[in-house]
Amino acid sequence: MTGWRDAFALQAEACRALGSPLTARICEQLASILAGDDGALAQRVRTWAGDPSHRADSVPLRLCGALHALVLNGSDPGLAKAYAAADDGLLHQRISEAIQNHQAHMLEWIEYAPQTNEVARSAVLIAGCWFLGGVLGRHRFDLLELGASAGLNLNFPRYRVAGTAEYQPPPLEGDESEVLLSPEWRGTAPAPAALEIGAARGVDLNPLDPAQDGLRLLSYVWADQRARLERMQAALALAGRHPPQVDRGDAGEWLPARLAEPCDHGRLVYHTVAAQYFPAATRERIEAALRAAGAKASPERPLAHLSMEADGGDGAALALRLWTGGAAREWSLGRADFHARWIDWQPKET
Repeated sequence: MTGWRDAFALQAEACRALGSPLTARICEQLASILAGDDGALAQRVRTWAGDPSHRADSVPLRLCGALHALVLNGSDPGLAKAYAAADDGLLHQRISEAIQNHQAHMLEWIEYAPQTNEVARSAVLIAGCWFLGGVLGRHRFDLLELGASAGLNLNFPRYRVAGTAEYQPPPLEGDESEVLLSPEWRGTAPAPAALEIGAARGVDLNPLDPAQDGLRLLSYVWADQRARLERMQAALALAGRHPPQVDRGDAGEWLPARLAEPCDHGRLVYHTVAAQYFPAATRERIEAALRAAGAKASPERPLAHLSMEADGGDGAALALRLWTGGAAREWSLGRADFHARWIDWQPKET
């Protein structure tokens, strides 16, 4: 299990690799401050019972979110100025003061796992639906998202996606234009194809409400990544008009129940950078439910499973399974940056 100091060092390294030098510096300053502090927050971190690293409990990002919330809601103007300055000494001072001045807020925030609900990952979902449309022709699919957080990626049919100068596809469905996804397409950019989307429903152990939890969702976006913040704000505004449906529960119990419900068309089960947080028993139940439902699938009622998950390689692996009767067809669709800054689209049947 990763020690708490190593957790902050690993998170700083990951933040730099993902284009957030400010968050990396915040992680480093937090580690330094907490090592020499005997306050309640420092004690909570240093005696953390689980794995505090990004592989499990993500304690550094919990604290980064707590601090960012103070900046976003105007509670700590001094901290906001330190965020804007390239001065580690000032950053150290302001973070130390924030911990002292907002102790109750920090202690409350650390109890909640980060829920970024990264909207840019919807570009992978849109591309996956285009790919399904190319394989199946026009078909209707209901959406079932596992680890949906606030459900912002259940609204992906209303998002627009752009690519290279030569590739400017229209939205998958609908006329919403506020959320524009602009990944760097590598490999062969996917061609738009018709796929009708029906109902959309998700599940999460701790679902957030876009209307009430907007600050929390925004706080987990790294403070120096303005494009991500603006995209999140646009997605929250759209969710106000098209509220996503997210149930509270364990995905391993929820999915079999949903797949057992009557449906006269297809279903698409998907998750993006969520499976690593599911307990092993939950992952096993999800797989068993997919295989059981897949065995009953037909050309008229297909079942698809699209995933964007870490596998130890560069970014996340993109994988698709499709049941239309008989054995599943499987594709590796390529890879994507965890924040979907780039998508290396390389579909290949396996």
